[in-house]
Amino acid sequence: MTTSKSTENYSGFTAEERAAMKEHAREEKKAASRRGASRAEKEAAAEQDVLAKIAEMQDADRVLAERIHKIVRETAPELAPKLWYGMPAYARDGKVVCHFQSAEKFKSRYATLGFSDQAALDDGVMWPAAYALTELNAAAEEQITALVRKAAG
Repeated sequence: MTTSKSTENYSGFTAEERAAMKEHAREEKKAASRRGASRAEKEAAAEQDVLAKIAEMQDADRVLAERIHKIVRETAPELAPKLWYGMPAYARDGKVVCHFQSAEKFKSRYATLGFSDQAALDDGVMWPAAYALTELNAAAEEQITALVRKAAG
């Protein structure tokens, strides 16, 4: 495949964003390959994919992601783990409710816990949809637990 000079210089997406889109395409292909599997097999494979992605993270992000994963699984077991653009995410009926984005993913100074429009967090005309995470202490874990519980509805 040849690319034009203008395509090579296109700066609409960062290298990290393009990598995330490619990762999403691989995730979709992997999910399609599991179509004949039972629901339990698909769920187990998706959770293993999430745990493998977490294990690949750098130390600080990995510690946060492991804790977030545990909180979500304990607080809202009805949310199914899945990869979403290469990030650990948790979905209801296939639609992402919340996700963890490592700082490394987009070369950010902090990791984030984000919530989609599927999350039941509506509060007036404006509410937070993502939270910066630098570390987890008891108070932060309590707040995240409450957010996940509310988001799962």
